[in-house]
Amino acid sequence: MEGQIVKILSNLYTVNCNGIVYECHSRGKFRNDKVTPRVGDYVKIDIENNYILEILPRKNELLRPIVSNVDQGFIITSLRHPDFSTNLLDKLLVIMELHQIKPVICFTKYDLLNSKEKKEIKKYEKYYKKIGYKVLYNTNLFRIKKMFKGLTTVFCGQSGAGKSTLINKISKDLNLEVGEISLALGRGKHTTRFVQLLELCGGKVVDTPGFSMIEFTEFTKEQIRDSFIEFKKYHCPYKDCMHLDEGECQIKKEVAKGNILSSRYENYKKILTDK
Repeated sequence: MEGQIVKILSNLYTVNCNGIVYECHSRGKFRNDKVTPRVGDYVKIDIENNYILEILPRKNELLRPIVSNVDQGFIITSLRHPDFSTNLLDKLLVIMELHQIKPVICFTKYDLLNSKEKKEIKKYEKYYKKIGYKVLYNTNLFRIKKMFKGLTTVFCGQSGAGKSTLINKISKDLNLEVGEISLALGRGKHTTRFVQLLELCGGKVVDTPGFSMIEFTEFTKEQIRDSFIEFKKYHCPYKDCMHLDEGECQIKKEVAKGNILSSRYENYKKILTDK
């Protein structure tokens, strides 16, 4: 029988087969083949012995969070406690681009900003919209609910950004655990302890543990460069320009003109340096 993994807790895999749920174990051959079942995987199972027999081909897969077959990613971005980080936001956008997942930026805790800070955030909002990303606030519940239908959505962002809080606002029936913010560290506690796939507003959503460390070791520098989507708008005189030390680089000129957000370019360089 075929179904989809909707939750993983320790070595137990919850598989939904047309509304019937089976608690399964994975076969030893997956460990031998160095294949790890993920939430979102479509699988074949042995319902008599409760074993996963086969993992069907994936549309895509993420390492952190460990999910597969995702259509869109809600990047839950806190503006205060924890404070807004363009570096983390841009890293998550790159991850979405590299895995062909449609990103949606969702700002939270806008009400905690002062007037000057709100004006600054509006500048970022305008820029990200200009280059082609959807940008919402967690108060735009009506718009957010409409975006889930027929899609599998992953919620990602740092701990304490408000992922579980937002899901609870969208559907009070789910009642996901929400933790406090550590004022000393300026970030939230991990309240989501495991990855699970939930039915929400005619679609599916993955609630995941928060994280702030992202690695790009499996990707080339060229792939990372091409994931900064606004760079493609401009043509450099150099073939395969990396937009770093090349003297006549058009990207650097556009940054100087203000056409490319300076924080985006600095984050691009930092990602390549840290890779």
